[in-house]
Amino acid sequence: MNVFVLTGAGISAESGLGTFRDPGGLWHRFDPMRLATPEAFADEPEEVHAFYNLRRQGVRETVPNAAHAALARLEAGLQARGGRLFLCTQNVDDLHERAGSRAVTHMHGELLRARCTACGESRPWADDLSVDTACPACGRRGGMRPDVVWFGEVPLHLDAIARALDAADLFVAIGTSGAVFPAAGFVARARGAGIPTHEVNLAPSDTAGLFEAATYGPATRAVPGFVDDLLTTFSGSRP
Repeated sequence: MNVFVLTGAGISAESGLGTFRDPGGLWHRFDPMRLATPEAFADEPEEVHAFYNLRRQGVRETVPNAAHAALARLEAGLQARGGRLFLCTQNVDDLHERAGSRAVTHMHGELLRARCTACGESRPWADDLSVDTACPACGRRGGMRPDVVWFGEVPLHLDAIARALDAADLFVAIGTSGAVFPAAGFVARARGAGIPTHEVNLAPSDTAGLFEAATYGPATRAVPGFVDDLLTTFSGSRP
């Protein structure tokens, strides 16, 4: 069985990382069009750096929860049974990796990486960034930015994501709002290809009506239960 799992901010919320569109979420406290665009970085780099330094600090101080651990267990369990998990996340944190997931596709980039706008060098980066930070590769100052996808930029790894989705036997969305494209369109693509779909979320997403099955509740309870059921079903279906 090949399982494609898409995760969003909801899977990390119980670890203490703020979601974006819920009441009290990041976009209710900060204006994304002032802080999450290439234009904002060009016009007000100090303010953009201050915002992302705060977010980077939050990620460093956060630990994975039971939902992240369950997906790491799903990856290992599927592999042991001859299957495969393609874990695609909209999140820019590293909680999946710290929970034990070995293969994670970050379609919106990674907060704990930095990229130079001058030479394109990308590398792990856990410390603060500023306009005075020099690129370790080319030496230029002022061009180091969070290696995340901002509004107006194209998400990463779209070709690999499309191939994995088309080859899936099951599409699962966990903790997603269903409001951000192209990820919000994955369920429609899966349905069009005849792939079973399942939503695991705190509450119905914007695209909930497109899913054939759903599990609702806190991620730390819903995701481990879903994983247990899936691995049990997969084991029982084998000859």
